[in-house]
Amino acid sequence: MNSAIKLVSIEKHNSILKLIMNDHKSKNALSNKMIFALMNAISSACDDKSIKVIVIAANGNVFSAGHDLKEITEARKSEDNGDSFFKELFDSCSALMQTIVNSSKPVIAEVNGVATAAGCQLVASCDLAIASKDSKFATPGVNIGLFCSTPMVALSRNVHKKNAMEMLLTGDMIGSVKAKEIGLINDFVEVDQLTRTVMALADKIASKPSSTVATGKKAFYEQAEMSLSKAYEYTSEVMRNNLLRDDAKEGISAFIDKRSPDWQDN
Repeated sequence: MNSAIKLVSIEKHNSILKLIMNDHKSKNALSNKMIFALMNAISSACDDKSIKVIVIAANGNVFSAGHDLKEITEARKSEDNGDSFFKELFDSCSALMQTIVNSSKPVIAEVNGVATAAGCQLVASCDLAIASKDSKFATPGVNIGLFCSTPMVALSRNVHKKNAMEMLLTGDMIGSVKAKEIGLINDFVEVDQLTRTVMALADKIASKPSSTVATGKKAFYEQAEMSLSKAYEYTSEVMRNNLLRDDAKEGISAFIDKRSPDWQDN
């Protein structure tokens, strides 16, 4: 299935929805239009029971260069020096990142090329990320007098704090090896193996009961912000409710009977 959306091409491969940023002339910048195109596609996918996993990829050799600095510069010509535009831009970008985290469907970043600033934020916000071996990542705002404060939110929640601070304070580019070491990405592969690797991972996740996956994803992010005692109290309740569902009953029975489960997704 192909979409006529200009900035984001949409492909559906069985139960996997692939969103491909397609504005390589602007280095797949997260302009307001790109942000809303991605957010609308993800929100629609969450309402589609046939979709179990979402993949975000990009055309060109830049995954995303972050916000469009030309768009930002143009906004300064307004009477308020761009203030209202800046508010809208960062509010909408923050909403996109939260849409990814709050999505009931797992979201995988397929990164081939450079991901900087808000582009790096997008990678960090996805549940999983696989990159090509030569991909590079940076939060270089400090180099142009604009600290990457919003990318810092996703970065600091997904990589070791001192590594996050190093990226934020130096603005230096890191390669895929370092990105894996600090937890920004799950793995890296040769570029000709990237899509195959991502789709194999997506297929594996899609084979699990979607209601169980949605429960687990929500609980993962919820408990991460709680104290230890609150986290155990909350997740104990989640597991109790999970055990009462048909898919848990079927999965346990299938394990005991040494057969493949027949998921009903409820």
